[in-house]
Amino acid sequence: MDGAPWWREAVADKIGVGVHFNPFVTWNGKMFKYGVVRMHDLLQDVQYWEKFYLCGRLQKPVQIVVDNLDIRKINYINLRAALSASLLLLPSEFTEADLYAKICNLSYMGDVRMLFAEDKNKVKKIVAGQFDLFHSMYRPYLEEFEAKKLLKLSSTANHQIEVSQDCDLSVSRSLVSALPPSIRSQLSMKQGEEVKPSQTGRVLHDTKISSREEAANCLQRILRRRVMVSSARQAISGLLAVGGVNATMYVANKINKAWKSWR
Repeated sequence: MDGAPWWREAVADKIGVGVHFNPFVTWNGKMFKYGVVRMHDLLQDVQYWEKFYLCGRLQKPVQIVVDNLDIRKINYINLRAALSASLLLLPSEFTEADLYAKICNLSYMGDVRMLFAEDKNKVKKIVAGQFDLFHSMYRPYLEEFEAKKLLKLSSTANHQIEVSQDCDLSVSRSLVSALPPSIRSQLSMKQGEEVKPSQTGRVLHDTKISSREEAANCLQRILRRRVMVSSARQAISGLLAVGGVNATMYVANKINKAWKSWR
């Protein structure tokens, strides 16, 4: 965490989820918020969804300024898993906008800030404002899934994409298999395991899925719990790290935005 004082680093590690944010940084007359994180922690969350915090940010359009570890390629796993999770939570037919809203919402389910300090229309605004960027990010994965006959894409008269997906159990198993190991492990603990021999003679342990609806509900509970814990820890860590005055300003600003969205 180069650039962060040792005590802020300790707060981020011991209380938060490994990220320290500086919310009030002024540059060229504009105010920015930036975060500092170890690359190891970033890679762990992107690939395994251990805390489901940083990976959620990278499931949305971001501008990567410097990429020494080729995060774009590593993030392939994260984006593919986000699409798989969202498809499992969506009905048989939906729009492209519905899909991006579901992907965006994955990292807000259970977020404690959404209860009192976030704009209730935040997800809708993110998707509407960055729709073309979402399209560029996820189009290759949609085409990949279409080629595997997991879903079907069709264009409407107003150039929107309608999506229909096969909700068969075999397809649901394929979607679950694309989720990170830590999520599959929790699903297996709650749903049970199936033991099957592979073509090479090895024994494979798969998550048992008796119904798509049950698997989707279980996944939603797992993600909501993970987001709730991480968001609560990060909120406490952030308030402690930025200090009393800055914390008050930051919370007041968030609550003001939330209040306006509910009026």
